[in-house]
Amino acid sequence: MKLICQNRKAYHDYHIEETVEAGISLQGTEVKSLREGRANLKDSYVLAKGGELFLLNCHISPYSHGNIMNHEPLRTRKLLLHKKQISSLIGTANTKGYTLIPLKLYFKGSFVKVEIGLAKGKRLYEKREAIKEREAKREIEKTMKNR
Repeated sequence: MKLICQNRKAYHDYHIEETVEAGISLQGTEVKSLREGRANLKDSYVLAKGGELFLLNCHISPYSHGNIMNHEPLRTRKLLLHKKQISSLIGTANTKGYTLIPLKLYFKGSFVKVEIGLAKGKRLYEKREAIKEREAKREIEKTMKNR
């Protein structure tokens, strides 16, 4: 598994309840651009429309050696999942406070996969607590290392 990009902000802003691996339908120049590692999941999200899931606002830069047939960087991409997986994700995402966000984009063999997370938003005080815990853990590790 070769990691292309990761949505670190999602782990800061949301509680990730469940993760699912999905395929993604891409054009040829998009795959070449992903092999160069030129993608960004920062503000992207997953939308359910007509019993299908779509990845929106995922930025895949145009291929550097492409021609006029290059792809649009922010186009909507279809996610490939089984019907049962789609219906269960849509059902749980429709409950109050839950959303579907892409967490990672990676190669599995020769295929590009997206890890989707079923997430619930954190409140501001929860984010602050997480930062405090992380800093305290760092301080403990630093003192243990110096001993």
